[in-house]
Amino acid sequence: MDGEARHRVLEQFTYGVYAVTARDPAGRTAAFTASWVTQCSFQPPMVAVAVENGTDPMAALQPGATFAVNVLAAGQEEVARTLARRDDPQKAGRVAYGQGSTGCPVLRDALGWVECRVTGSTPTGDHTLFLGEVLDAGAGGSGRPLTAAESGLRYAG
Repeated sequence: MDGEARHRVLEQFTYGVYAVTARDPAGRTAAFTASWVTQCSFQPPMVAVAVENGTDPMAALQPGATFAVNVLAAGQEEVARTLARRDDPQKAGRVAYGQGSTGCPVLRDALGWVECRVTGSTPTGDHTLFLGEVLDAGAGGSGRPLTAAESGLRYAG
């Protein structure tokens, strides 16, 4: 396989950039950016989020835990970059949150969010795919969703 061609093509896939938020078992806010997010069921409404193995957010996404997928707006590149940093254990404190109906942290300035309960996970190579049943949703501001191309963040293999 031509690794360069594979990388170039995968980098052309279109993705949004989302902020995923949760509470870890110690009650701390866990937050990270994700671009591998998709709706995967109408009934019940469900989403899937891919999370890199061995990262801090993995502890917060245990069966039955709640998490939120927050839709970032175009112009929120700095929020995306802040939450993408792996070397900053205080990154979650650099973003303003409210509390969703499940008790999950939700970004105050997001275009909207869905709050989900982890219903399952499956290993997918160097990531784990978490499935979440949508329990609630909220609409925030208006505007266009942030895309990976606009954010300047690159995450392709």
